[in-house]
Amino acid sequence: MAEVIAEETGSHCVRLNAVLSNVAELRDVLRLARYQPDKRTILFIDEIHRFNKSQQDLLLPDVEAGHVRLIGATTHNPGFYVIPPLLSRSHLFRLEPLPEEGVVIVLRRALEDVERGLGKTHCTATDEILQGLARLCDGDTRRALNALETLVLSRPMGSEVTTEDLSVFARERQIRYDNNEDEHYDTISAFIKSMRGGDPDAALYWLAKMLAGGEDPRFIARRLVILASEDVGLADSRALPLAVAAFQACDFIGLPECELTLAHVTVFLATAPKSNSTTVALGNAKRSIKEGPLQAVPMWLRDAHTKLNKQLGQGAGYRYSHEFPEAVSGQEYMVEPLPLYQPKTAGAEAAIGERLARWRAMKAEIRLKSED
Repeated sequence: MAEVIAEETGSHCVRLNAVLSNVAELRDVLRLARYQPDKRTILFIDEIHRFNKSQQDLLLPDVEAGHVRLIGATTHNPGFYVIPPLLSRSHLFRLEPLPEEGVVIVLRRALEDVERGLGKTHCTATDEILQGLARLCDGDTRRALNALETLVLSRPMGSEVTTEDLSVFARERQIRYDNNEDEHYDTISAFIKSMRGGDPDAALYWLAKMLAGGEDPRFIARRLVILASEDVGLADSRALPLAVAAFQACDFIGLPECELTLAHVTVFLATAPKSNSTTVALGNAKRSIKEGPLQAVPMWLRDAHTKLNKQLGQGAGYRYSHEFPEAVSGQEYMVEPLPLYQPKTAGAEAAIGERLARWRAMKAEIRLKSED
């Protein structure tokens, strides 16, 4: 693509590979481009994520001045590997997997092309075989062409690629999944959101994809522990100990047996009632501390274990909760009470809401009697 752009714009294309290149070579290329502005140099750097920060910094002045037009290619997320100043001066284009029908067209052309393809082998393949091959390669045309070449060259001249040949390749299929890259983050995001949305089928699918891609089961288990508190919470308090148990099982059982434990907890969390009330309540508390005046601990709640503390009046007036019905003394536990936790009506939390409402009524009644 870089060479096509250079051809169309009448520019000189210089190709570098970040794996093989070094600072000296990069300096030479930039110096030549600086002294030959009439050539309109396009600098194409393959695997640009392999350049370290100092090498990327070296590109900045000449990119800024327009001495070179930089085109970088990477299979990694540029946001993680390309320095912000260089990224801010660039346009990002994401190359998506090809649709299945597009891959089939390329495979058919390769099979029939005598000069640049496999036409000299006189091997044939039905559209169904090519479609199956395209499906197994997940939109990656290079993988599809390599697979077709392997299948054809393993057959006698003039033969036909069969379903049995394709099934052998299918057993060795490698799905597109990169740990600590976009596929890693995108798939775990889909996994979490599927459970949060109550879809066990989708959650199991994304779980299976991660496991097939070689994801660390302990990473998946950690996300289950987080979701148990963040999204299920008080709606079903069994979720958290079950998720913690799944993490422990992954740790001492390992693959492949711990896959069953992960599936067990995934379905449980996906089908559990959901409540993020504790997540919201914690956020409310943090916001109150950050934005409002910081409340001091009330005197009646302060520690009174030492003689000096008692002389200072700490702990005076504290009401021991167990001496009152349902452990409700009517006493406040903040100088200025704040409504931070709002229970929801999902699952077991509905009973919590009812209990808190009853306790509030009891506290109001106790305060009213004390005023009389």
